[in-house]
Amino acid sequence: MRIRRTSHLLALTALTALALTACEDGTGVKDEGASHAASSTATAAQPTPGADKGTGTAPAKDTAGSTGSSGTTSGTSEGGTGTGGGTGGTGGKDADSASDGRVPCNGSNTKVTAQPVPRPLNHMLLTVTNTGSRTCDLTYYPVLRFDEMQWVPQAAKETQPQAVTTLAVGESGYAGVLLSAADGSGDGGQTAEKLTVAFQGYTPNSDGGASATPALPAKGVYYDSSLTVTFWQRDMDDALSW
Repeated sequence: MRIRRTSHLLALTALTALALTACEDGTGVKDEGASHAASSTATAAQPTPGADKGTGTAPAKDTAGSTGSSGTTSGTSEGGTGTGGGTGGTGGKDADSASDGRVPCNGSNTKVTAQPVPRPLNHMLLTVTNTGSRTCDLTYYPVLRFDEMQWVPQAAKETQPQAVTTLAVGESGYAGVLLSAADGSGDGGQTAEKLTVAFQGYTPNSDGGASATPALPAKGVYYDSSLTVTFWQRDMDDALSW
């Protein structure tokens, strides 16, 4: 009986000593408590997956995306409007100018000169210079009248150009005049001291406006029944090549 009680006492003493030793060296229960606290702290510090997406990166992406989209849409809209409007406006003005800007050339908006030339023989050159403020058209051929003549000189059909002779402000057009036959075959030759140049409109033989009376040489010019004119030309050589 004494032996059992002694053994029980020794076992109790050993357990007590072991517990005290564990408390003193910082292991055991204290170690478990520190480990549990660290684990709890780490777990609490980690953000919840749902919270990450709702409060972290997602709002920044939404804000940036909204700004970028707005800027792109605005820039494209303004650019498109500006380009389209500019192009449309400019095209319309050019078309109006081309169709409405020209008028017939006549004695009111041109300067006309008449000058006999040495070659071709018995020829005279008419020069019409646009002195107006708008582009003008020299249509068909000049209608000539020397002094009080009662007939109209014909135009050489082969001199008709492919297009109307158009003169910008300051530009000149030309017509050649065959005054008399070089071989003397013409009839009714006489010397004229005055010349009237009439202009045609946009239809043949229509009135194109004011006539011109260019000065002739002091000695006048000789003409006969061979009197013929060319159509209006852009080039002086073309007017005198016939």
